[in-house]
Amino acid sequence: MYAYIKGTLEEVAEDAVVVEAGGIGYNIKVSTSTAELLPGVGNEVRIYTYTLVREDAFSLFGFLTRDDLEIFKKLITVSGIGPKGGLAILSVMSADDLRFAVMAGDAKAISKAPGIGAKTAERVILELRDKISLEDTLKGLGEPAGTAGAVVSGAQGGDNLMKREAIEALVALGYSASDATAAVKKVEIAEDATSETILKLALKHMF
Repeated sequence: MYAYIKGTLEEVAEDAVVVEAGGIGYNIKVSTSTAELLPGVGNEVRIYTYTLVREDAFSLFGFLTRDDLEIFKKLITVSGIGPKGGLAILSVMSADDLRFAVMAGDAKAISKAPGIGAKTAERVILELRDKISLEDTLKGLGEPAGTAGAVVSGAQGGDNLMKREAIEALVALGYSASDATAAVKKVEIAEDATSETILKLALKHMF
């Protein structure tokens, strides 16, 4: 119903915010990480929203980026994962981290979310693997998404680009996207690292 709501941030709680727009205060449920990234009360914000309509409820769920909103929509298609579970997962990991976890089959990372057990995390991986492409994952790595009040450092952006190049190289060598992603994720990035050194270190995790 609402693509986004742009207005003044009036209240911030751990799991919800109130944004006033056009004289109306919208109560929007958010993840813990989203609440932490918001600017101070009184500032203008733009919150991308998902509207949930049920017989006994009309709820808004908010996100700082369209990317977060889209990954949330994918999450709630997983059997056993409702809006509350989707927010719980996005409270402990970013959209890019989730893509990484799904591609790498890292159920342990997903199960760190409150209320998400190992079996549910494995179901997330199973049901989202075909809905999340390597291209989406690499796009996220190469172009880190800025968020309100958050700045991505040049070093972090460089690390992500090198990881992307290393994954692409491994896939070109014939490894699966999930195995390549998992291997690169295990590599500790040194200050003088290059795409080549990351690739060499990742290859050690392929055997």
